[in-house]
Amino acid sequence: MIRNPAVAGQFYPGWAGELKEMIGYMTDRKLEKVDVVGLMSPHAGYVYSGPVAGAVFSRIKFKQTFVLLGPNHRGMGKPFSIMTEGSWKTPLGEVPVDRELAKAILKASDNLEEDSLAHRHEHSLEVQVPFLQYFKPDVTIVPLLLSLANPLIYKEIGKAVAEAVKGTGAEAVILASSDMTHYESHESARSKDQKAIEAILDLDADELVKRLGQHNISMCGYAPAVSLITAARLLGARKAELVKYQTSGETSGDYSAVVGYAGIIIRK
Repeated sequence: MIRNPAVAGQFYPGWAGELKEMIGYMTDRKLEKVDVVGLMSPHAGYVYSGPVAGAVFSRIKFKQTFVLLGPNHRGMGKPFSIMTEGSWKTPLGEVPVDRELAKAILKASDNLEEDSLAHRHEHSLEVQVPFLQYFKPDVTIVPLLLSLANPLIYKEIGKAVAEAVKGTGAEAVILASSDMTHYESHESARSKDQKAIEAILDLDADELVKRLGQHNISMCGYAPAVSLITAARLLGARKAELVKYQTSGETSGDYSAVVGYAGIIIRK
């Protein structure tokens, strides 16, 4: 099946030329590239979170496949869904699903289920895809969406991703799609987000979950982040780096109720 774009023309430009121009403005091909196991990138409208996403993608060496982990905002479909076949369409063309790796991840997990319905209208993964196409037109993806659950499930899914990457020998990057604090003042968001970011940089999934609860941090993609950290550690990652952080207030000029965006890379 072809998964058609749900938010083209809303979260990002709906025309290829305009989309390429916008991504080009937010990225830098000249930056030194590093080999990464995984990364975290935000998923708001490009005008707000695009500079953070662009900064992260500008830093990495691109591999053939990206395993995309996102939160299920809409609650549609299976709670832990993966697409193992088909392609995703954006204004820049179609991106095939890496069938071999996707099937291996599905087989390795006790929680994931094959499902396309959950992905049909969800934006958290879609907004990542044009960036991938911009840098690597022949890129392939494995899309997964995670709903609210016990963090042990997110760890299990992360373990399944790592096992499948190892087992297939895939050249893959694991990408967690997440925004940070939602609709608090700029100062409050930065303070809270720093606490969550510190846990991610320490590659400590348990501490991340603990801090989210202790400080009431409304990080929508913490499930993907827990899975990412789990998988990355099993794949040999030992360090992480904050590439860029900002809030929507730095774009809109309204600092009273912002959303935070963090771009992080994880490597060996």
